[in-house]
Amino acid sequence: MSGFYGFGPRGYYMFDWTYLLVIAGLVLSLAAQAGVKNTFARYSRVRSMSGLTGAAAAQRVLHAAGIYDVSIARVSGNLTDHYDPRSKTLRLSDSTYGSNSVAAVCVAAHECGHAIQDQVKYGPLVLRSTLVPAANFGSTLSWPVFIAGLIFSIRPLVSLGILLFSLAVLFQLVTLPVEINASTRAMRVLRDTHILGDTEAEGGKKVLRAAALTYVAGLASSILQLLRLIILAGGRDRD
Repeated sequence: MSGFYGFGPRGYYMFDWTYLLVIAGLVLSLAAQAGVKNTFARYSRVRSMSGLTGAAAAQRVLHAAGIYDVSIARVSGNLTDHYDPRSKTLRLSDSTYGSNSVAAVCVAAHECGHAIQDQVKYGPLVLRSTLVPAANFGSTLSWPVFIAGLIFSIRPLVSLGILLFSLAVLFQLVTLPVEINASTRAMRVLRDTHILGDTEAEGGKKVLRAAALTYVAGLASSILQLLRLIILAGGRDRD
């Protein structure tokens, strides 16, 4: 059952319709990625009212939140921005660090939102950090364990594979409120510090909303994959 076709209950080949779930998840993910790239590109051409670069805006946002122990560094790539809680470093990509666009400022502020979450020990962020080892372990071993269970007809291995994949889905589920909350914090501080005006803030919301949709699509895709595993396991039981 690993391809588009597999053996049916009477031994002949039949179309594995569960691949439609995989295709649906892929379409959602690609659409969300295209959306964030297009929205970022659009607002990368709009200069922020303050004229601050992403790095300068991040510094102001952090200080406005009373955070002085987080360093800001440049990282290569496009939209590779992230906050590293272990080293307390805000890493801004080439497209964000030195740009004074609305898009750059909003992305930088979003990452500052994660630093603020870290400072206040925001519950979902703490939970997500705790889940990282289990999620990595689950995403790596889930499919090999599941397939081995199907091939050798070992039901406990099939169930274990589903459980391991569920850990990765749980991680993405917890990640969603973390990302949305970081964007909410970012927009609040950008307005309070007058880095963005009301008109620019509307554009900033679109940038962050598009970014959030990539996490929604990722979660939906993983849920569809999990559903596929459950259906495949049920089908093997009937066979």
